[in-house]
Amino acid sequence: MLNSVENLKEPSNGKVTLQKSPLQSTLSLIRSLLFDPSYFWYTAGLLFFSEVFLNFLIIKYVAYTEIDWRAYMQEVSGYLQGERDYTKINGDTGPLVYPAGFLYVYSALYYITSGGLDVRTGQYIFAALYLFTLLIVFGIYSKSEQLRPYVLITICLSKRLHSIYALRLFNDTVAMAFIYVCIFCMINQRWKLACVFYSLGLSIKMNVLLFFPAFGLLVFKSVGAWKTLFNLLLIISIQVTIALPFLLNNPYSYFSRAFEFSRTFIYKWTVNWKFLDPDTFISEGLAKFLIAGHIWVLVAFLFGRWCRAENGVFAVLKNGFVPHLRSLEKVHSITPDHVTTLMLSSNFIGIVFSRTLHYQFYSWYFHGLPFLLWHCTKIPILSRLMLIATIEYCWNVYPATTESSTLLLFCHFIILAGLWSGEAEVNVGFDDGFTLRLPNV
Repeated sequence: MLNSVENLKEPSNGKVTLQKSPLQSTLSLIRSLLFDPSYFWYTAGLLFFSEVFLNFLIIKYVAYTEIDWRAYMQEVSGYLQGERDYTKINGDTGPLVYPAGFLYVYSALYYITSGGLDVRTGQYIFAALYLFTLLIVFGIYSKSEQLRPYVLITICLSKRLHSIYALRLFNDTVAMAFIYVCIFCMINQRWKLACVFYSLGLSIKMNVLLFFPAFGLLVFKSVGAWKTLFNLLLIISIQVTIALPFLLNNPYSYFSRAFEFSRTFIYKWTVNWKFLDPDTFISEGLAKFLIAGHIWVLVAFLFGRWCRAENGVFAVLKNGFVPHLRSLEKVHSITPDHVTTLMLSSNFIGIVFSRTLHYQFYSWYFHGLPFLLWHCTKIPILSRLMLIATIEYCWNVYPATTESSTLLLFCHFIILAGLWSGEAEVNVGFDDGFTLRLPNV
């Protein structure tokens, strides 16, 4: 009774109010940090500074693992010594198979790290890249009307992703940083700048092409047919400018290496197809099946999901050539949720039908997994969390097994089905409960 009286306070207006105990205040703050959208950046800030500390500890106490860094430096060394024929630039892992932007970025790293010998400095650079990417991803998530702050926690829990950045220094992470900046520009309606960053990402690694179906569609929806053509020319011109020293020497050599679509992958490193035998894995039949599946699912999403707000693909085409109609539709359809969902979905469809996934490829889609899952509105929240945990488990099984590959593919198809069956991502709001229920559009 005495404690209850002590919690009463009489303000100047004469009314008695009940004061919260320290425990109640703490629980209220935790609840707000987890569920209140207005606390989004407080939660993001806490996670960010936790990641600064965690990355420092990882670099200091976890052993660096040599996989591709030495080969990267050898390839860069050949370029810096004057070689401009792509077929003659090689490393321990084989010929150079990345576009020219890769050489420029890793040439800078070559000088900063004393020819690649100062690996620790390289690790800190990639830890900084991890933190920069995390901030951009937080910025993308902050624009969504469908995500509560607790979702951000799932982005920071991946053992494999920390390893890919801070312990292995893969070029995939550089390409993805450009792509997330591109998406951030898109949700802020900065389309020319988005095209610049898209092309820069493509100049690092060609997996960025997986985003292109949605990227092209969104640019067309937003700026119309003729400006889309200009933006495509901008992307191409950046690619040509970056590759010019190699194109002037031997253009066939450059394109056959930097954008090699017929490459044969090594069965040992596949994460997603270990339940197949090696002969089936490298077979032309599997390659054709995956390409056909990829195209079929993209077309299905294009006609069945991505253009619903505009009443279908043909309405989008019509609006693209009629500026007045496009300006009316744009207000309702080109929302941050719509942009991000389409970009991440396009990439994810490519992941599902990828000829192979190596361990570093996890960085291609991990940051977008929570976003996609929280747009799978028919999947319960607990199941979404379980899917994230299961996928993380699969990526941490080394070497991959029949069971881990099968489980990973199963999780991918659940998410793909969830994206197909979920509600539209436009005109979305929070509800008062833990489970978000969206209105039909």
